[in-house]
Order: sequence, then structure tokens, then C-alpha cells
Amino acid sequence: MAYIQRAISKTLKNRVKTSKCTLIEGARQVGKSTLVKHEFPEYNRTNFDDRLTRLQAKEEPKLFFLNNPCPLFIDEVQKEESILEEIKQKVDESDERGQFILSGSHKLELMKGVSESLAGRVSVYELSGLSLREIYHIGFNKHFVPTDEYIREREREVITYENIWDIIHKGSYPELYDIERDWQEFYSSYVSTYLERDINELISTDSITFTKFLTAAAARTGEMLNYANIAGEIGVSEPTIKNWISILERTGIVYLLQPYSASVLNRAIKTPKIYFRDTGLACFLTRWLTADALKNSAVAGSMFETFIVSEILKSYSNEGKDYRFNIFYYRGKDRRVSGENEIDLIIEEDGILYPVEIKMSGNPKVGMGASNQVLDKIPNKKRGMGIILCLIDKKTYLRENLMALPVYYI
Repeated sequence: MAYIQRAISKTLKNRVKTSKCTLIEGARQVGKSTLVKHEFPEYNRTNFDDRLTRLQAKEEPKLFFLNNPCPLFIDEVQKEESILEEIKQKVDESDERGQFILSGSHKLELMKGVSESLAGRVSVYELSGLSLREIYHIGFNKHFVPTDEYIREREREVITYENIWDIIHKGSYPELYDIERDWQEFYSSYVSTYLERDINELISTDSITFTKFLTAAAARTGEMLNYANIAGEIGVSEPTIKNWISILERTGIVYLLQPYSASVLNRAIKTPKIYFRDTGLACFLTRWLTADALKNSAVAGSMFETFIVSEILKSYSNEGKDYRFNIFYYRGKDRRVSGENEIDLIIEEDGILYPVEIKMSGNPKVGMGASNQVLDKIPNKKRGMGIILCLIDKKTYLRENLMALPVYYI
């Protein structure tokens, strides 16, 4: 099985050297344990998926650490959070760096345990599925922000992605690129494993009902989140749907993109948008079984947008950066025109707001950036270059402050 070099490796290695404890969070099968195995072969390894290992860590922690000496990698550490207090004591007793690497697939639950036991002692990194840069072995590793400097540097390693729809449909889980694996069989096993290992611990419902919910959520990727609508379709209460969406978010299955908040945007919609982290999983759940069928379907636009948003998020996390306070969307009626206006993404950096439209088109138009003007109302912020990320074949200025950019610039 060939190992695909992960973009986060260099940043992660540097941080492990300077931190007493490092946490890698991400969904199952994104390659957390494989990353540590290849990049930190000197570490002892243990996995809390094993019940006997968890039991020993809980009831006999001193014996556990005798059997598993530092430097130590603990996989799925959220399954026995009591060990975090023991880790705290060990790192406090020593000035040595890089003693522990932890990983887990329950993001928010894991962070709660970390924040309580290891506050100020742990560096946190997110690992997602493979990015386009990783699949195509591109070394450039800076987060996407459409500045002149970024575009100039990115152009040095630009290549054309000819099979973009094949990748959107295939998804980003490393195993699909390591070996010849049947697509349907992989995702069928993934859903079963996810339900059996993760969800049974967090919900009290049957797997059929929850699978229906997963499918309903996948069918709405790229849309504003409507809990009541999903609840009506599945036949459960709205609070139940809110809880289940939270579970999808903290296990790394979906991302909730928040609306941009500014006091002057008093007619902006406050509802988040839901995006599946992996388009292959979304395609499997909604039964788009081939790339050609997906490309020509009614959901092609929303799946394309989901893919691009995921790639932009990966560009941040692979550089070791937190994107939660930098990326938003806007939808509202704050301009004096009929109907609602929408900006797919607003990227904020250094007081500048960059409006980004995502279009499944090879023929971008100036009108696609018409809503960008709403950002001019926001005090103490500047509007940066507007970008239309699309299927055009080369960088093209549509106006002085509006550029159409091929998706391979991400």
C-alpha cells in the first residue's frame, strides 16, 4: 500500500518538537494513524478502540504507561478521557517535548476533555481527507486567500485537473487512492463502521432511521440548514435533528458554515449552511453511483460547491491554521435590489473581506459578482478582490476588482 505524503506533515513535525502534547483530530479513515506511523515511527502506539486497552488505562493507568512508554501515540483517545488527567500529570512533571501524540474522531467531545485536562499543554491539528494538492503531489501549502501574492506563488505550481468530476465523485479518503477498492463497497463499509463504532455511543435510535437521516442531510449539502424540514422528512422531532446534526459535526462528517455577522447587515439571514466534508460519501448516500451521472444531475452545482468549500478548508488546516473565524457566507436583502443576494464565501484576512463565488461554469459573467457591493457597507473593513472560482481554463479579469479563477488555484 503506497503512502501519500500529507501536506500537514512538516508543520506537524515542527509543532511536535516544541509541544509537550499534540492532538490530531479528524473523521475516521482520513489517515490519522497512518500519518503518525509514517512520520513518527519512533513512537510507541496504542489504540483505544480496543476495550481491554481502555480498561487498563482507566483502572490501572500506571500499569498502562509501563506497557506503553513515552514517546507514545494514543489513537481514538476520546474513548477513555480519564487518561487525559494522567497525561496532564506526566507532562507537568517533565520539561521534555513531544511526549504524547493523541488522535480522535469526536471533535467537540474530544476538545471538551482536552480543554478541561490539558489546557495550555496541547497543540491541536485537524486532518481531513486528501486534498487535490495531495492527490496531485503539489508541494505548495498555503491557505487559499485571493491576494496578488497568493495567486503569484500558486501559479508556480499550477497544473490542470482534467478529471475533477471523477475526484468529486470518488471522495477524499486515502484508502480509495492507496489501493484498487470498490467505491460502493468502501462507502457501504464506512457507513456501517461509522454507525457501529461512533453513533451507537451517542444516540438512542435504530440504524435504519439514522441512515435515513444521513441521506437526508447529504441531499441538502450546500444548502441552508433547515432542521424542521429534515425532521418532517425523517419523522422525528426537531430537537432530535439538532442533536444528530451536532453529532455529524463533531465526528467530522459535516461542516456548518456560519453567516457573516455585522451590525450593518440587519437584513442578513442568520442560518448556517451545511456541507459534507467528503463529496464521495455524500454521493454514496444520495445514490449518485457514477461521476457522469453526478456531473449531469440536478445536484451537480451543490456538490461542486461542497467540494470547493472542503478544499478551501483543507488549505487552512493543512497549514495548521484555524479557519473558523476567517470563512463565512452571506445571504440577505441589504442591497436595494429585488430578491435576496448571496455571496458563497467571504474570506476575511487582515481586515480585508474577499468575496468568493463558486460556479460550475466555464463561462463566468460579471453579474456573478453583483452582490459583492454589500461588503462596502461594513465599517472598518475593506473589500478585496472578488473571485469567481469556476471551470474556466485560465485566470481572467472580468473587472478591475473581479477575477475568474480556475479551481486548480486553490
